[in-house]
Amino acid sequence: MTAAGTPIAVVTGASSGIGAATARQLAAAGYRVVVTARRKDRIEALAAEINEAGHQATAYALDVTDRAAVDEFATAFRTIGVLVNNAGGALGADPVATGSPDDWRQMYETNVIGSLNVTQALLPALEASGDGAVVILSSTAGHATYEGGGGYVAAKNGARVLAETLRLEIVGRPVRVIEIAPGMVKTEEFATTRFRGDTEKAAKVYAGVAEPLTADDVAETITWAVTRPSHVNIDLLVVRPRAQASNTKVHREL
Repeated sequence: MTAAGTPIAVVTGASSGIGAATARQLAAAGYRVVVTARRKDRIEALAAEINEAGHQATAYALDVTDRAAVDEFATAFRTIGVLVNNAGGALGADPVATGSPDDWRQMYETNVIGSLNVTQALLPALEASGDGAVVILSSTAGHATYEGGGGYVAAKNGARVLAETLRLEIVGRPVRVIEIAPGMVKTEEFATTRFRGDTEKAAKVYAGVAEPLTADDVAETITWAVTRPSHVNIDLLVVRPRAQASNTKVHREL
C-alpha cells in the first residue's frame, strides 16, 4: 500500500475536523496517508483531494469499534510509520445524576476501545518499521473535570491512561507513544454532534471566544510531534487557545 521508502501514516476519524486536517498535513510532510472513518464518501473525497494536490492517500471505510473489521484492515500492512488515533467525540452535557448510560458507553467505546482496537492490531507493523509512533488524541478533558462533562471526561481519562500505560509497557521497543491533549477547538462538527444537531447550543460553546483553536492548529501540533527525531518522544502536549486558561476559565468578549 505504499511506494518504497515512503512511510505510511494511518489516521482514524479522518472524515472531518482534526482527522482530516491531520491527514492533509501528514501527506504534505511526506507520508502516504491511509484515511479511515465510517463515512466512506467523506474519506474518499479527502483522499482524492490529497492525491490531486500531488501527495499520496488511500481511503478505507472503517468503524474502529468493530474489532473484526479492524483486524482485517491490519492485514494490509507490513510496516507503518505513524498511527493517529483520532476517532472519538462527545455526546451530551448532562450531569452525572441524569446522564445517559448509553451516551457514556458509546463515548467509551469510540474514544477508548476504538483506540485500543486499532493500536493492538497495528502495533506489530509499527514496531516492524523500526521507527513507529502511536498518537493518542485525548483532550484537556482527560486532565481536569468540569460540570456536565462526566462521560466525556471519563472517556478521555481512559484514552490518557491508555497512552501512559502503553508507553511504560513498550519502552525499549522502536515505537514512540505521544499524547496530544487539545483544549477548545472549533470544528464543523464536534459541538454540533455533542448536542445532537442543536446549532444554537453548539454556538454557545464558542460564544465570545475570539480565536478558539482550529483543526489545522491541532494537526500542525501532531505533525510536529511525529516528525521529531526518533529518539525524541513528546510524551504529552497540551494545546489550548490563548483565551482558555483551563476547562472552566475562558475569556469571552460578550
